[in-house]
Amino acid sequence: MLIEIHMIQNHSPSNLNRDDLGAPKTCIFGGVTRARISSQCLKRSIRRSSDFQRAMEADGGVRTRRLITILAEKAHGSAPAPEELIDFVAKAFEKGGLKRDPTKDDPNATNILMFLPASTINAMAEAVQKEWRKPKGDRDPDSLASALSESLDRPAAVPDIALFGRMTELDSNGLFRKLDFHVEAALSAAHAISTHEAINEVDYFTAVDDCAKGTGAGHVNEAMYASACFYKYFCVDWDQLLKNLGGDVKLAQFTVSQFIYGAAMSTPSGKQKSFAAYNLPEGILVEIKTGRSAPISYANAFANPVPLKSSRGLIAESVARLGQHVHEIAQGYGIKAERFWFSPGGRHCLKYIDPQAGEHEKERPVVEGDRNVQSLDTLISNVMKAVADAAQAYPAETAS
Repeated sequence: MLIEIHMIQNHSPSNLNRDDLGAPKTCIFGGVTRARISSQCLKRSIRRSSDFQRAMEADGGVRTRRLITILAEKAHGSAPAPEELIDFVAKAFEKGGLKRDPTKDDPNATNILMFLPASTINAMAEAVQKEWRKPKGDRDPDSLASALSESLDRPAAVPDIALFGRMTELDSNGLFRKLDFHVEAALSAAHAISTHEAINEVDYFTAVDDCAKGTGAGHVNEAMYASACFYKYFCVDWDQLLKNLGGDVKLAQFTVSQFIYGAAMSTPSGKQKSFAAYNLPEGILVEIKTGRSAPISYANAFANPVPLKSSRGLIAESVARLGQHVHEIAQGYGIKAERFWFSPGGRHCLKYIDPQAGEHEKERPVVEGDRNVQSLDTLISNVMKAVADAAQAYPAETAS
C-alpha cells in the first residue's frame, strides 16, 4: 500500500532554503528557472515539527556527531564530563570502528553522523556508567565496546528512523562491523518546485547605528529572496514502514497521521526571522493505492509553467493544472486509488475538464462527496480510516 501526498503551497517573499551563495535554491524544469526547496530541508522541518514530535513521545531518533560527549555526560550525570571519561568512551568507540573527527564545537565529534533511538543512547550511557564505576585498573575499552555493540544491535523501531531511513558506514575492521545499521526509508520525498517560472530578487538593506553622530548607515548589505507557489510530493510505503516498526500497526498509523500534520503545518526555518513566510498549503491531495501500484509524482502537470498572470490567479491555475493531470494520468494508465482532497473553506476545488460532456458539465470534480473536505482534521481522519481498512483488506501486503 502506498500513501501519496500532493500539496499546492504558495509562499510569500522568503529564503527558506539557501544555496552555497546564500540565494534561494533553484532548478531548471520545463526549460525555465523554478524556485526549489530541497527534500532534505523539507524532511528536516517536518521531523522537527511539534506535530511529528508527538509520534515520538515514547521513543524517537537522535541524529548527532556528539555521541561520545553525550554518553560521557550522561554517565557522569552532568556536563562537562571529565576528559578522562570522554577519552575512555572514545577509545571504546575506536575499538568498534567509530573514530573521532574534531569540529570547532566538539573536539570529540565522531567522523560520521549517528542516527539512534533515544532509548538506545540511554542504554549505551548505562553501559558506560557501569564500566566506569569499576576500579580504575579494571576498566576495559574492549569490554565497553562489546557492551555498546549489544545496545547498538537493538532494532531501531521508532517513527523517524522508520520513516526517513538510516544508512551508516563504519570501519570494516571495528567490532561494530557485524551490526546492520541500514534501515530502508519508508518515505520518498521530492524537492518542492514552483509551478511557474521564478526569479530571485535582491533585498538591499541597511542597519542604523543608534548612537551615530553622522547620517550614514551603520551597516549595508544585500540578501536574495523569492516568492513562489510550490508543488510538493511525498510517498509513504506502508509495508516498509510497518516492517521498520516491527509490525506495530497502531504506531505506523500514528506515524503517518502525524507526518501528514507535520507536512501541512511545518515550514522550513530559513531566514524566517526576516521574512516570516509562514504560509499554509492551499490544497492537499492524498491518494491511497493498494494492490498493483506505483508511486507517481504529478510534477509534470507544471512542465509547461503556469502563467504568472493567469486569469484565474496563480494558485487557482496551479490547482486546476493538478486536477487535470491527476484525472488524465489515472484514466490513461488505469490507476486506481482512493483520493481525498482538502482546501481550507473549500476555496479551491480539484476539477478536470471533460471535453465529451455538455457545455454546463465540462468541469467535473476529481474527488467527490465526503472525501472533498474543508478541514485538515477531517482529511486526516478520513485518510487514516481508509488506511486502516486497506491494511485489513490486504494482510498479505502489510505482512511482507
